Amino acid sequence: MSSQVLLTPQVISKESLMILENNLVAANRVNRKFENQFVKIGSSFTIRKPNRFIVATGAALQLQDIAEPSVLITVDKQKQVAWQFTSQDLTLTVEEFSTRYLKPAMAAMANQVDADVLALTTSISNYVGTPLITPAAFSSSVQLIGRRMDDNVGGTQDRSLVLNPAAYWAIANGLVGSFVMPTAKDALVKGYLSTIGNFDVYMDQNVVNGNAGGAHNSSITMITNSTAAGVQGNSNTVSVYGSAAVDTMAIGEVFTIAGVNNVNAQSRANTGVLKNFVVTATTTPTASVWTITFSPAVVTSGPYQNVTANINSSAAIVWLSGTSAAQTAGPNNLAFERDALGLVMVPMEIPGGVDFSARETYKNISLRVVRAYDINNDVFPTRIDMLYGTAVYYDELACRLGG
Repeated sequence: MSSQVLLTPQVISKESLMILENNLVAANRVNRKFENQFVKIGSSFTIRKPNRFIVATGAALQLQDIAEPSVLITVDKQKQVAWQFTSQDLTLTVEEFSTRYLKPAMAAMANQVDADVLALTTSISNYVGTPLITPAAFSSSVQLIGRRMDDNVGGTQDRSLVLNPAAYWAIANGLVGSFVMPTAKDALVKGYLSTIGNFDVYMDQNVVNGNAGGAHNSSITMITNSTAAGVQGNSNTVSVYGSAAVDTMAIGEVFTIAGVNNVNAQSRANTGVLKNFVVTATTTPTASVWTITFSPAVVTSGPYQNVTANINSSAAIVWLSGTSAAQTAGPNNLAFERDALGLVMVPMEIPGGVDFSARETYKNISLRVVRAYDINNDVFPTRIDMLYGTAVYYDELACRLGG
């Protein structure tokens, strides 16, 4: 009796899920808890963030205004892998089908999901390390990001550090004498380096580089006298000067401003570290002056205070992510807590009138398989789809590591 297995859509979709889930790295480490809400409300919704308050002193009632913070996440990324096979191919066993079709297809799908999650990196404002200098030790990696995230009142659970291959193997080499046997085995078998300083350290080839195009040779160094005086709390736009005609600026560059320090999110105490800001938009320079929009917005008082002082005119600027084109486009490894980033993947509708279709969900990963029959060519066009969205939930719970 033949040992070959007839492929059903359910068998194909379940096999696909197992392969996809095993190929995810960063996407498995981020917040996934809002996915069920999309079934009822549509393609996007606003996620409430916790309120913050200031503790008052004395018996007199001191009411505080409520201004609930929030973030919008939109499911707008539909990704697919499609191919066709002949009637003869349908006689393959599930194992052969996995090898020839599903493994390469799901590897590509997993790579895309991971890439879209890590593409959020260049919108993260916190930056440590040195551009183009590969971190190779505890002191140049975990120590820097751990201190920054602790300053921001991050938790110590569910922290991940995702490194590109160069940083991963450099740090692995620097820590090789520290591995106990089970950790060394995991590093070799799973590509998981270790848990170091409360960070689970992983390698991911999708670690992003900075946005190309930033090259201003340290020349953009000051806040302009004319507009910076108008920068008051809750502002996120400022003008800077010192540029030349050949200068360019890239979205995603990170800078600090003299006299504007970061504060502890709960106590609002000065951390002694300059606040990091990330460029989110720029204008064409006029008379050596750029107008840039940045994140996070400056808040100098109240429960959401995030800096010690306003931006002053003529304050000096330092570009942490570099000033040359090579530096601003350098690698950006990423450390984050689970709630820093969000991935929402939702089930897609199953169409009618096709040869077969199915949808399966495993560990919140949803895939849809659809196959039709082309009578003219005796082939079966087949596609596997997923639908998801990504967003930064808490910028302060993530930190880039240059290298």
